[in-house]
Amino acid sequence: MRSKDRISYFYDGDVGSVYFGPNHPMKPHRLCMTHHLVLSYELHKKMEIYRPHKAYPVELAQFHSADYVEFLHRITPETQHLFPNEMSKHNLGEDCPVFENLFEFCQIYAGGTIDAARRLNNQLCDIAINWAGGLHHAKKCEASGFCYINDLVLGILELLKYHARVLYIDIDVHHGDGVEEAFYFTDRVMTVSFHKYGDLFFPGTGDVKEIGEKEGKYYAINVPLKDGIDDTSFTRLFKIVISKVVEIYQPGVIVLQCGADSLAGDRLGCFNLSIDGHAECVRFVKKFNLPLLVTGGGGYTKENVARCWTVETGVLLDTDLPSEIPDNEYIKYFAPEYSLKIPNGQLENLNSKSYLGTIKMQVLENLRCIQHAPSVQMQEVPPDFYIPDFDEDEENPDERVNQHTQEKLIQRDDEYYDGDNDNDHNMDDV
Repeated sequence: MRSKDRISYFYDGDVGSVYFGPNHPMKPHRLCMTHHLVLSYELHKKMEIYRPHKAYPVELAQFHSADYVEFLHRITPETQHLFPNEMSKHNLGEDCPVFENLFEFCQIYAGGTIDAARRLNNQLCDIAINWAGGLHHAKKCEASGFCYINDLVLGILELLKYHARVLYIDIDVHHGDGVEEAFYFTDRVMTVSFHKYGDLFFPGTGDVKEIGEKEGKYYAINVPLKDGIDDTSFTRLFKIVISKVVEIYQPGVIVLQCGADSLAGDRLGCFNLSIDGHAECVRFVKKFNLPLLVTGGGGYTKENVARCWTVETGVLLDTDLPSEIPDNEYIKYFAPEYSLKIPNGQLENLNSKSYLGTIKMQVLENLRCIQHAPSVQMQEVPPDFYIPDFDEDEENPDERVNQHTQEKLIQRDDEYYDGDNDNDHNMDDV
């Protein structure tokens, strides 16, 4: 057991000031509300607070295509009508609008998750929190589901430099499709997503039968759920699945996406989870005492998002919070009860015991395939690429990377990990 967890928390106030537009359900203002609630409970006194660096285009292009990053960089609300083909190609428009300071918004939330991963890699903290991150739908070349840059994939790529195996867990009401897709063919990352599936619910993927392919076969786990799941059913299934996953996969680090749209009463969600039920998943994952990167995600009833992520910050700090919300800049949003509790969900639970039992058995059966696969080696796996860290003083983010620099970033097939770039000696915890 660690004596006391060291927590790093990333926040930049600018991330909460962007506006997706009228009637759009994504309200980044929820991040300001969360932060002020965290401050009002004086949780900041128990953590190290950091403003993240703004991720450089070259960092975003470690996953995303260079032309997509460049288009996000230069497009503005005033010029978007000039580029109908590119707008369509990159899936920008109604769900993923172009708004003022879009690229800076992406740089900040992605920079937070990348910085969180680096602090964990350098053993400067045990738990790193970026509530602005968790935008799990973004794809290599396109935006999707209110997500433009996939900070989770970028953070996991960073963690893979130091860890042989990364476990990704997603409790957003929507399937974590962008992260699953990015790592669908590798056993270096196991993705586990608990989500609503069926009735054409977005994004339409995440069936229990989607399990990964090639080297990644059995390393994608999907737990598809129906409307109205409650705390008891959800947390029981979560604990059974995650216990077995950690036992068999033996990850060196965990990334936990805490989308709050799985809460009862969410504007876009359809589950019946209380904040206590949602937070119980965070508490359970924390108990494994593995390095942990925690992000936000969806969440469209913003006062409940702020309540949830504040409670979960408390859980990560081993701090119980009094239910009565202290005075803060956004206190009026929590009227009339001014309480951390939210009303119980009224939706009928359509997840029968037999349905949940069947899903559990299918997931555990797939996990047994890993246990019995002779080709799966559980010893250390050297990272298969190297991305240098950038010195902010030396880098101009607006400069295009020239050909010579790009070639230096490419690792030749005939070179082995050695010398300064050899991180294997830091992998005792895997």
